[in-house]
Parts: sequence; structure tokens; C-alpha cells
Amino acid sequence: MPALNALTPAVLNRFIGTPTCPVLIDICTDEDFALDPQLIPTSRRHPFKQIETLVPELQGQSVVIICQKGLKLSQGAAAMLRSHSIQADFLDGGHMAWADAGGSLIPAAKIPDTQNGSTLWVTRHRPKVDRIACPWLIRRFIDPKARFLFVQPDQVALVAEKFEATPFDIEGAALGHHNDKCSFDAFLDHFGLQTPALTHLAQIIRAADLGQLDEVPQAAGLQAASLGLSRMFKDDLEQLEAGLTLYDAFYCWARDATGETHDATSHQARQ
Repeated sequence: MPALNALTPAVLNRFIGTPTCPVLIDICTDEDFALDPQLIPTSRRHPFKQIETLVPELQGQSVVIICQKGLKLSQGAAAMLRSHSIQADFLDGGHMAWADAGGSLIPAAKIPDTQNGSTLWVTRHRPKVDRIACPWLIRRFIDPKARFLFVQPDQVALVAEKFEATPFDIEGAALGHHNDKCSFDAFLDHFGLQTPALTHLAQIIRAADLGQLDEVPQAAGLQAASLGLSRMFKDDLEQLEAGLTLYDAFYCWARDATGETHDATSHQARQ
């Protein structure tokens, strides 16, 4: 039975990919991290001895601390944060238990460097499907604080160079269309996020983005909602914030509700 302030890998996995995911802080020592330099989705590295420097930032948020085995470092750091009135748990069994349970892990070397505390990405303005889906994936699985620049198509590469931003969904970009796959597929491959729910969601996004609406039943609905959002908002960032909820819903459906049909019976929300 886990300790009172422990979160099991199974419970944490239910949070990842949703807007209610806690802040994940990886405090593995450099020596331990070097043995397996991968990160649980949305987690970020921080020295355990400097955990109290995060207190101002973490006030009012739920936090999960991760170390290699879920013992002294994560339990001590979580207790230290709780002494500052921060709701902090630790991952039961740590990074090793997460890996043993088959949880997704992102190679740290593939995550772009941060600027002012967040990663920076750039793509074409006036997004529809892929250019909302990819930022959703970034925010929910890679960097919750990620910032996005929407610019004219012919300026994306130059903006990426001048502002050290990562370009996506443009011709020639590693995180772009390749053969019969869209940019969302490229993100899943690049960051190793091949979970059943995300793979199913990718099928819907690909069909909606490429106009192959007869191939996946849900694609027409996603395309219609995406086009509607693009006409509701003149500001691309406002459209992105509204679109995140759309993809939250599709992700939760792909994860839990594909076998459920609508009827008159009321259903409670599930985390």
C-alpha cells in the first residue's frame, strides 16, 4: 500500500495528457539520470538540494516529485514543499517503477532548450487542424509552459533562426508532413509518444488534416469544429487556447470512451 503522499504510476498516468496534470519535477541525481536520460512526459529536471527555490512558482499548484526509486530524495523534497503549504506528492517507486509499468518516456536530448522558463515553437499563422493539434500535444506531454509563435508561412524558417524557436508544420521541417503522415505523426515518432490513445487520435487528426474524411468516422467532426474555431477567432493564440479543450475531449474519448455509445443515461466524468 503506497504512503499517504505517494502517487502510483497508474494514477499519474491517468493525469498525464489532461489539463489537470500536476506539475512534475524530476530530481534524479545527475549520476542516476545519466543511466536513463529520459523524462516522464511534462516533467522537468531540478536539483533536489534547490527544491525550495521553486516555492514561489509552485504556490497554489499540485506537484509530484520524481526520483530514481521514490525513496529519500523525492519523499524528502515533497515533504519540504509541504512545509511551505504546497500540495506535493512523490511518485511511488520513482522513475524505475514508471518505466517498469510501461509508462511513456521522452528522451531528454530531443526536448528543445528552454528560453525564459519555457520552450519556444514557431509555425504558420491561421491554424486549422495540425497547427492546433501539435501545440496541444506539446502542452500536454512535453512542456506545459510552451509558447507558440504564429507568423506568415514564408517567415517561419527565418523566425526560427533569429529567435531560436523550433519550427513545425512547414515544408522541410523534421516536425512536418512526411509522405502520407501529418505533423502530429512526426511529433509522436520524434518524442516516442506511441500510446494507444495518441495513436488513435493521430488517425483522426491525419484524416481531418488531409481531407480523408471517409477513412475515420470522427474526422469530419474534428475538421468541422476546427474550421469553426478558425472563424470564431482572429487571434491565433486565442484560437489555440479554445482549441486545447477540443483536443482534451478527443484524447479522453480515444483513451476511455471509444466503446461507449450515447443514450439517455447520465454518465459521471472520469479522470
